[in-house]
Amino acid sequence: MSDKEQEKLIEELQDMAKKTGLDFSEEIEKITKKLQSSKDAAAKVWKHVELARHSDRPRTLDYIEMIIDDFVELHGDRFYGDDPAMVGGIGFIEGIPVTVIGNMKGRNLRETIDRNGGMANPEGYRKALRLAKQAEKFHRPIITFIDTQGAYPGLDAEERGIGEAIAVNLKEFSQLKTPIICIIIGEGGSGGALGIGVGDKIYMMENAIYSVISPEGCASILLRDSTRAKDAAAMLKITSKEVLGLKVINGVIPEPEGGAQNNPKEAAESIRKKILKDLKDLMERNPSVLVKYRNKKIKNMGNFNET
Repeated sequence: MSDKEQEKLIEELQDMAKKTGLDFSEEIEKITKKLQSSKDAAAKVWKHVELARHSDRPRTLDYIEMIIDDFVELHGDRFYGDDPAMVGGIGFIEGIPVTVIGNMKGRNLRETIDRNGGMANPEGYRKALRLAKQAEKFHRPIITFIDTQGAYPGLDAEERGIGEAIAVNLKEFSQLKTPIICIIIGEGGSGGALGIGVGDKIYMMENAIYSVISPEGCASILLRDSTRAKDAAAMLKITSKEVLGLKVINGVIPEPEGGAQNNPKEAAESIRKKILKDLKDLMERNPSVLVKYRNKKIKNMGNFNET
């Protein structure tokens, strides 16, 4: 029962009580408490959505600057062109050569327009795959930073094969014989996030969100009411704690009080420590074993046991 339906039910009970003189106070109190609990839960989840979308939240290039040494950005997919919504290149972390790939939202209005709000076109995902294949060839670990509402749904993107580009990435990333660490730093939306989100270790920042669809999209399609985005967010279970409970990710990286935007360096240091800890473990493993367990983890997602 939706909030509006519960509110309507309360009004009907109150009207009935006035007309009949019967006491419905206990029923009204129960429904009111349930309604308030639902609103509180939705408000709590929506706070994470707002923090994940905060305009001052560190972006991919910000984290690269704070974590990666001697970073050199590489451009182009060698098929169509370069996509500024997807950045990537090579650098070092504590002397370890790595390939870094990530969605890049803008830091201001002008940059947001130039980078298409972090929503990549097919050439962005093909660039990501080119860099990932290069990393595999030279035995470099891959680090991906995910921060997008989703892949760009425009007509040009569809004409150039956005669905095919993401599908190929899903297949190829699952088979890459080199360590892959994925970190959702803001929004992890739909196939746009999955296109660079297949890895041996997947983490979310504490206030990041991860979902098959945006709350607004879910509210419009499933709830038939775009104003109920907060309710949809609560239903989707998109917070880091909830996604961890679903065993979709390996862990949650803590953020400074109030969000990563309040102390980007502290947030970056938490990410750096997590990456270094996993690299030491993953780089010692046989590449074929990495692929085996990566695929096993993927196939186990969504499984459940009936009791």
